[in-house]
Amino acid sequence: MKLLENKVALITGASRGIGKAIAISYASQGCNIAFTDVRRDENMEQCEKELLAFGVKAIGYASNAASFEESAQLVEAVAQEFGRIDILVNNAGITRDNLLMRMQEKDWDLVMNINLKSVFNLTHACQKIMLKQKSGSIINMSSVVGVSGNAGQSNYSASKAGIIGFTKSIAQELGSRNIRSNAVAPGFIITDMTAQLPEEVRKDWEKKIPLRRGGLPEEVAKVCVFLGSDLSSYVSGQVINVCGAMNC
Repeated sequence: MKLLENKVALITGASRGIGKAIAISYASQGCNIAFTDVRRDENMEQCEKELLAFGVKAIGYASNAASFEESAQLVEAVAQEFGRIDILVNNAGITRDNLLMRMQEKDWDLVMNINLKSVFNLTHACQKIMLKQKSGSIINMSSVVGVSGNAGQSNYSASKAGIIGFTKSIAQELGSRNIRSNAVAPGFIITDMTAQLPEEVRKDWEKKIPLRRGGLPEEVAKVCVFLGSDLSSYVSGQVINVCGAMNC
């Protein structure tokens, strides 16, 4: 039997990058997938096709995770279509990096809304379903810079640190109903986002990593499979770094 056989996962920001890798890994383990992005485009349709090829049910939804109303509507639609939600992966996120002295208010607010408020929005909506089920696994995508901070990323670091505090609080709040809440803190992962960095910046990051390489989205996804499955049935309120020992 596959690790996530017949479970239903809702994954935000999953048309590409880490989110897509999680969706594919889940589908390969027999999980039915509802996933989101801000718009339905070629990336979403391609991801949907790849997921369906595993013989699971998979539907992409255009939804703004930063909107409380849209998140509630999304969760209701997914629950009606799939019947339940066993796993919530709050993966949607962006960066707007700059030194604090140059950072504009709009860049602070945008990062906070998409990275942090979205986690509140989706968890708030999903908890009602998971409480009725008396089961569920909530997985929130933080970052090593949410643990240690990083110059030029005060907005991003603050949003990811906030996710950690939220994760631990929800683990305590919902644990008595068999609902687990954990955070994953990736380090330097090779995605479209990091590919846009100058080569010298990428090399500088790699020098700081004891494993001397960037991680792969699939390596983050493996940890999410563990957290979504019954293998982690007694793991809650934790932050798991996936960073090649960059932060240890």
